[in-house]
Amino acid sequence: MLLISCPNCGSRDETEFHYGGQAHVAYPENPNELTDREWAEYLFYRDNTKGAFAERWLHSTGCRQWFNMLRDTVTYEIQAIYPMGSPRPDAVGKVTAETGTASTAADSTTTGSAAPSIAATSASPTSSTTAPEGATK
Repeated sequence: MLLISCPNCGSRDETEFHYGGQAHVAYPENPNELTDREWAEYLFYRDNTKGAFAERWLHSTGCRQWFNMLRDTVTYEIQAIYPMGSPRPDAVGKVTAETGTASTAADSTTTGSAAPSIAATSASPTSSTTAPEGATK
């Protein structure tokens, strides 16, 4: 069981929180211009890293506020907790540079401005059988 330190309420049991997925997923600038494949990649493809991973969490039975957490996916060690809209700190506590134009408001859930990369995607939806970069087979 994890003991998670809510930025608003202090340390609480893991059962009071809900996992919200990968943090810092950039919302596409022009979602109406995306192909079905590009939209599907935005919705469903996420990193699956071993080690430090930025996640979104909701304190659902407490203050009901979202926050980001940098957690090691191997050891479950919580390395940093920081507000929504803030840049991701690296594993030793320094802040890494991020690009983007998203809101930095406390309730912001996105950062960045670019759509997911689809460099391996061809014009014809049936002509490519390779999975997008980062996908598992």
